[in-house]
Amino acid sequence: MKPIKDIYPKIYDFENLFIAWESAGAGKRFRDEVLLFENNLESNLIDIQNHLIYGTYECGRYRPFYIYEPKKRLIMALPFRDRVVQWAIYRQLFPIFNRQFIRDSYACRKGMGTHAAADRLQYWLRQTERKPQRFYYLKLDISKYFYRVDHAVLMGILRRKIHDEPLLCLLEKIINCETTAFGLPAGVDPDACLPEDRLFDVGMPIGNLTSQMFANVYLNELDQYAKHTLKLRYYIRYMDDVIILHPDKVYLGAIKNDIEQFLDENLHLQLNSKTAIRPCSMGIDFVGFKIWATHRKLKRKTAKKIKQSVKNLAILQAEGDISDQTLKQAIASYKGILSHCDSYGLRQELNRIWRDSGRKAAVFSNKNQGNGVNQQ
Repeated sequence: MKPIKDIYPKIYDFENLFIAWESAGAGKRFRDEVLLFENNLESNLIDIQNHLIYGTYECGRYRPFYIYEPKKRLIMALPFRDRVVQWAIYRQLFPIFNRQFIRDSYACRKGMGTHAAADRLQYWLRQTERKPQRFYYLKLDISKYFYRVDHAVLMGILRRKIHDEPLLCLLEKIINCETTAFGLPAGVDPDACLPEDRLFDVGMPIGNLTSQMFANVYLNELDQYAKHTLKLRYYIRYMDDVIILHPDKVYLGAIKNDIEQFLDENLHLQLNSKTAIRPCSMGIDFVGFKIWATHRKLKRKTAKKIKQSVKNLAILQAEGDISDQTLKQAIASYKGILSHCDSYGLRQELNRIWRDSGRKAAVFSNKNQGNGVNQQ
């Protein structure tokens, strides 16, 4: 790919900033900070523009909070002004980066996502099942990926791709702004912080738009190594989860060692204990599903959470604590998830839970949904 040059003026272009404001505020237009920014929209955008032009832009203070699904994670939320800046950068840079990503990288890309990744892997499993050899899969899982992205390595990758010094200075500010002299994200109480949340010159805040972009740029190094150096055919990645298929178990063991060495030496990352080699006939845990050539199901942990959520919804509605509209939206979202897998048994269980709460009608269709036959 040709080096990226002369793109910085496109980032602070007023029209780009205006579209970035629209994107940053989508679905959040009635939040206080968004309304406050909108009250003086033109002057606020001009202020951002001037700071970018003169190189005086500094990131605002992060607001940290934890989420607990699917597991406890620290989320770092920037002020709205900074989210506008990140959208302005993303709109110009990501389309360029996206063109160099491999076909089978599925995270944070338009038209991709978990369902497309599951379809692709299942399509490959059907192909390999027709071959005479028994196929195995290597599942690679990178240990605490977002917390261990090395800032110096990331900036080295970006400098290789971008020959625009003002833009590089801006990106370096964003990459480094979440750390303080004490090695903690700005505004985080040290006593409330998980050990892996204590950032020094490593780690990216989960929640930033640029973090999603940088995460793909960083692991694109692994993708290119896997496809062009190791010549792997059946290689698929969703963020930091990688699946590789091959008929030779010993070969996969050697590939694991090669990748482990590459990650350590080039990206300063390590694999965790979830990394394993198993027969494909056992089914593959990937992007929230257990996938076989013939069908796929939700992971047990996910199915258990859905059953508990449906039970809670029924209780809340019976007590008048949620509206019918909210209930319909929640049920529709679960139906959407179930439509992408073989879920007949789970839907029967959900209907039983629903009836046990005093309802007569089944809310989850008995029609066979999501037979997992999508092909790519």
